[in-house]
Amino acid sequence: MELKGSKVAILIESDFYENEIFYYESRFKEEGIEADFMSRLWGKSQLTFEGHGLKAPFICTKSFENMSDQTLQSYAAVIMPSGYVADRLRYTEDINKLPPATELMKRAFGFQNILKGIICHGMWIMSPVPELVKGRKAVVHNNILGDAKNMGIDYVNEDLVVDRDLITARTGDDCYLFAHKIIETLRDK
Repeated sequence: MELKGSKVAILIESDFYENEIFYYESRFKEEGIEADFMSRLWGKSQLTFEGHGLKAPFICTKSFENMSDQTLQSYAAVIMPSGYVADRLRYTEDINKLPPATELMKRAFGFQNILKGIICHGMWIMSPVPELVKGRKAVVHNNILGDAKNMGIDYVNEDLVVDRDLITARTGDDCYLFAHKIIETLRDK
């Protein structure tokens, strides 16, 4: 499959792991894949997020809020990165509603043709909707193994795990394995 013209959505927030995010910026581009970094922009045209270790800035200009299903289906993959991105994005003003990022992931899980990539602590985003990952083979960071088991995940002690349309990796340092597998899977489609 020709990957030029394919798009992936990568969610972003402060406390991202710089090495991972900057790797995605270049790696997907090398394959001709458009990497759209998106977040909640809170009605602004852009927000600058700060990385976890180096405090590197990352300017985000795309919002996933109010994304239509048609637009969502234009993405070949939706990626929840490592670090504390998922924890920050699972905030909701109304505790009776799913956080918008969790709602986006829930909708993505409704489309088997969209790859769902979750790495490291990213699985936290699924905690409000554990039924979507229950019984699925996955790996998470060792620190959130208890969370994964509580969600009913079939934990596999590997650096990278593929379960149909779900690709997971243990840590942000496994981002090269993770991105490679996403690219390989898109190419094989």
